[in-house]
Amino acid sequence: MSWLPRSLFGRNALLIVALIVLSQAASALLLQHLVVRPRAAQVADSVARSISAIRQGLATLPPAQQQAYVQAFNAQVGQHAGQAPDAGPVLVRPVLTAFQRSFVDAVSQRLAGQDVQVSWRHEGGGSLALRMQLAGTEQWLFLPGVLPEHDFIGTWALMSLAVVLLAIAGALWFQWRLNRPLARVVGAARTLAGGQAPAPLPEDGPTEIATVSRSFNQLVSSLDKTERERALLLAGISHDLRTPLTKLRLGVEILGGANEPELTASMSRSIEELDAIVQQFVDFARGEGDEPRVPVDLNALAAQVKAANADHGRALALEAAPSLPVVQARAQALRRVLDNLVENAFRHGRAPVSLRTGQGDGLVWVEVADRGDGVAPEQAELLKQPFRRAGGESRAGVSGSGLGLAIVERIARGHGGRLDLLPNEGGGLRVRVSLPVVQG
Repeated sequence: MSWLPRSLFGRNALLIVALIVLSQAASALLLQHLVVRPRAAQVADSVARSISAIRQGLATLPPAQQQAYVQAFNAQVGQHAGQAPDAGPVLVRPVLTAFQRSFVDAVSQRLAGQDVQVSWRHEGGGSLALRMQLAGTEQWLFLPGVLPEHDFIGTWALMSLAVVLLAIAGALWFQWRLNRPLARVVGAARTLAGGQAPAPLPEDGPTEIATVSRSFNQLVSSLDKTERERALLLAGISHDLRTPLTKLRLGVEILGGANEPELTASMSRSIEELDAIVQQFVDFARGEGDEPRVPVDLNALAAQVKAANADHGRALALEAAPSLPVVQARAQALRRVLDNLVENAFRHGRAPVSLRTGQGDGLVWVEVADRGDGVAPEQAELLKQPFRRAGGESRAGVSGSGLGLAIVERIARGHGGRLDLLPNEGGGLRVRVSLPVVQG
């Protein structure tokens, strides 16, 4: 049902409000059928008997004395009711409440056939006006005080409304208290999904809510422990590989390529590739949490990457957008992002390779585009995982650890951004990193 609220708080609040309103409506119906109607019928019977007795008494009097009795009766009841005697006819039919109308109708039904017309007057706090036909003459009598001066139905309705509002306010406050720990869990889960460690959740409140918070804290602690153990393992492996790589590089330099220059050059390239793989292990294990955020100009950073590649004899085109906003970011981490993307483009794609910057929708972005074979859309998300490489995990002849895009993905998420693998116009691949303009 599309009209239902999407949030748990909204649905519980709607349920609570509906139950309170239905309970009050049921209470009103019970009050109407079990209290109001029986009491009104009882009062109507008593008033009808009194009117019948007054009519019978008037009928026994001579016509000359009837008028005097009616005037004296109206004067006496008016004096007790605190109003001036008034025996005039009811010329204007007053507007009655539902309870007053039902009471007048009940009295009229009980006096049917006695030539008594019953109406209601608002004067003096409310009274019954009785028009009697006696021996060809018309007499008006007034009975004040047969109903409360104020309609208790209206008072009861106002009190019920106040009770409903107080109950709803209390229920919503209680539900908000229950929903707040869940909202903290959701926020912490989003922080964890963004690649950052959330602060420990308070383990208070009801038992079930405290259990959820405690379990989430244990989950975060377990993940952090696993991540630290993995980082320690990768760092240890990388450190152990550095020593034999250094010895191999020293041995190649000693040989000098005098006897086998092609073999020596091949060994040097292999050593450099192994060294790059080891460096990726180090980068992946190290993380960027300790590096402070500083204002970073992506255009200036892209220009540095272009110059560094030119020093290595690589032609990297730069297409910088003008007036690009400065972002708060970890400068070394972003430089590592661009280096990895450019390295992947030259290694797995084909020239020309270009580095571009731009902005839109509250984001600034930097991307590396090449003219290689690209990747299939269904492989785009897989390539962001560690140890995944384009073209399959066991593709022959392709060096690398498969950690480059995983490192980029983690750094992008750590900055509140995202990594997208997009098709390049004219063929190839565009790897774009988008970052929010406003960074904390």
